[in-house]
Amino acid sequence: MRYQTDREMFTEADANSASASEAEEFLRKNPDIEYVDLLIIDMHGIVRGKRVEKDKLKAAYETGIGLPLSIYGLDITGTSVEETGLGLDIGESDAYCFPVSGSLTTQPWQKRPIAQLLLEMYEDEETPFFADPRKILRRIVRKMKEKGLTAVSAFEIEFYLIDSKSDGKVPQPPISPVTGKRPTNTQVYSLDDLDHYSDMLTGIIDTAREQGLPADAIVAESAPGQFEINLNHTNDPLAACDHAVLLKRVIKQTAHAHKFDTTFMAKPYADQAGNGMHVHISVVDDKGVNIFQPDENGEFPDIMRHAVGGMLELLPEYMAILCPNINSFRRFGPDFYVPNSSSWGFENRTTALRIPDDTLEATRIEHRVAGTDANPYLMMSALLAAMMYGIEHKVEPPEPVVGNAYELDIEPLPTNLRDALRLLSSSEMMKHYLGSDFVEVFVTCKEKELEQFEKHITDIEYDWYLHSF
Repeated sequence: MRYQTDREMFTEADANSASASEAEEFLRKNPDIEYVDLLIIDMHGIVRGKRVEKDKLKAAYETGIGLPLSIYGLDITGTSVEETGLGLDIGESDAYCFPVSGSLTTQPWQKRPIAQLLLEMYEDEETPFFADPRKILRRIVRKMKEKGLTAVSAFEIEFYLIDSKSDGKVPQPPISPVTGKRPTNTQVYSLDDLDHYSDMLTGIIDTAREQGLPADAIVAESAPGQFEINLNHTNDPLAACDHAVLLKRVIKQTAHAHKFDTTFMAKPYADQAGNGMHVHISVVDDKGVNIFQPDENGEFPDIMRHAVGGMLELLPEYMAILCPNINSFRRFGPDFYVPNSSSWGFENRTTALRIPDDTLEATRIEHRVAGTDANPYLMMSALLAAMMYGIEHKVEPPEPVVGNAYELDIEPLPTNLRDALRLLSSSEMMKHYLGSDFVEVFVTCKEKELEQFEKHITDIEYDWYLHSF
């Protein structure tokens, strides 16, 4: 398999712009730094990379750092999927990886002074690699800019705090430092639950801010040990995704420092809520005016309706981006406020798209389908692509839902990964916006995971079938 067809999708605007002077200034301000972790985000949203001595940092800016193209041909276990053509077929060759400007920072949780730096991958010194999720999003952001539009966005990230010493596969809620007991229930928005783990939770916010991440509110969610952290909005979708990925890293490392563990698994407990990753998006024009803002009579503009229409019409086709794993689909159910249809409404948490009740200037769309196991860059790419599709084709949405969307006769979304991958694989619009080669690699990796998963015989199969016939 060889990938050539998507190269023309990139322009000079998508190329690297980081300067070595950034490294020099950083080391001048942080002379005690010994090493730098070079981070690159793979297809699954997993942070990979390498650690180098600080004297290699300037070279990373000037000539790039070599990392294998096969990083984007790995399955969720880190195994190379040879069917992608990114492994042995090309000799496990390296690509050029260059820094993301402005991402160089310290890592406060490290015992020794170690910095971190985000990278992007290139086929050569000028050509962005088609399968790098960050480059896919950069290209879509550029296309919006060409139309005078800029997305303003922010993520909300849910996670479970779990006991680092749990026995067996099923995680256990952590022991409360206050009561010495495991929580068995919780109240959504409970301040008592926040107080029990306040040292760790405030440590997350403090560490995030040290790294320049705009972490804001912390909320206790509706299950034992589950919390949500919100990020402030930004007019740079790439930065919003950087914030989401790096905040997850901060959450993990801060929890470890407090002798806890965490999980962003979509559905770790069958009888509790899953971990969602909602994103709020508005769009401003080249004058900074929110184009979703209603007029003085409260009428929403056509362009907002069309954006909603596009996001809903294509939602089944990009469902595999929002729910990329077998476990992702276990989140869905009316008891857990996970929308299961292409629906929208005003202040309605049973719909896929919610229009929050806020000031007119803050009018936005909240997308409520994805889990925290989604790759933020791919998620944002799919949402902005669907939004542009709706605006360009003047797609009219259905009537907004009033009441409980679960009780209405609305065409359901795909309920399993195989069906979602089929829809993505056949989507001409997603191939157009994300790149046909990227879609092929993504689907190939995920289909391989399905193949491996289905080879395993589960405990419940033995319980049901071993002595039943």
